[in-house]
Amino acid sequence: MQKEEFQFLSADKRTQIHAVKWIPDDGEYTAILQITHGMQEHIDRYEEFAGYLNRQGVLVVGNDHLGHGDSVYDASEYGYFTKENPSDALVADMHTLREIIQKHEPEKPYFMLGHSMGSYMLRKYITIHPEDLRGVILVGTGSMPDRTMKLGMNICRFLGKVKGWHHKSRLVKKLSYMGPYKQYDLTGADKENSWLSKETAVVEAFYNDPRAGFDFTVNGYYGLMEAVYYDNQPEHIAKIPRRLPIFLVSGDQDPVGDMGVGVKKVYRQYEQAGLYDITWKLYENDRHEILNETDRYNVYEDIYAWMCVRETT
Repeated sequence: MQKEEFQFLSADKRTQIHAVKWIPDDGEYTAILQITHGMQEHIDRYEEFAGYLNRQGVLVVGNDHLGHGDSVYDASEYGYFTKENPSDALVADMHTLREIIQKHEPEKPYFMLGHSMGSYMLRKYITIHPEDLRGVILVGTGSMPDRTMKLGMNICRFLGKVKGWHHKSRLVKKLSYMGPYKQYDLTGADKENSWLSKETAVVEAFYNDPRAGFDFTVNGYYGLMEAVYYDNQPEHIAKIPRRLPIFLVSGDQDPVGDMGVGVKKVYRQYEQAGLYDITWKLYENDRHEILNETDRYNVYEDIYAWMCVRETT
């Protein structure tokens, strides 16, 4: 594996976005996968998965979102996107990275994968920039009622106005991790019962990582809720090309996907919109980070096999 790091200017016009390219050792590859990571983490956490794909002849790229990893103007920006239309900024940065990569490789089949918050941003992305994509993989996604997202956004707007958009609210954090999350440890104190994964080494590494697990600002939460609400609207789903292949994968014990219920809801929404190459798979007893689960190589193989079928179509 060869690793190249580079930067580009964010849509916020002030922050340099940190990006990574993982290249097979021999420099040869037949397809490209762009990864969009989740909240409170960074793109380097996907290196093992990237290494697997490199060995199969796939180039892997990704970037740290605004307010994450090394894509911060200063330390106060962790968990903060940008004041106006925050989810749009993340989507725009995803597209900038894609343009940079495809400028040099216009003929290679191009796939995109989004995990958790990244899956919501990717679902928004494909309603705006679906052109020339060979396929989309949505990992650890879910669905929330519109009324819940509207309430959450209103609370964030109020707190942003009163306390500033950099404010970190215990109330918003608590409201964001209710329901199916309650059966799990969310702090790293009980590694065996973490919501992230059954792989305790992964859990320990996450909570010991200074670039992971930080608190979101109300701006970050607003941006996430903005995307979740957007993704749920039929008029937006209707913008996705019917021919675009989509693979939904999740753990059946993932609280983000409401233990599979939310994943199946998204599948039905896409199916009802007329998309006809839609596949879903739930992994038994797996939690949120299926790319870091005890059976992760089964997940890797399934994603790669799905890509192979669509790489030549």
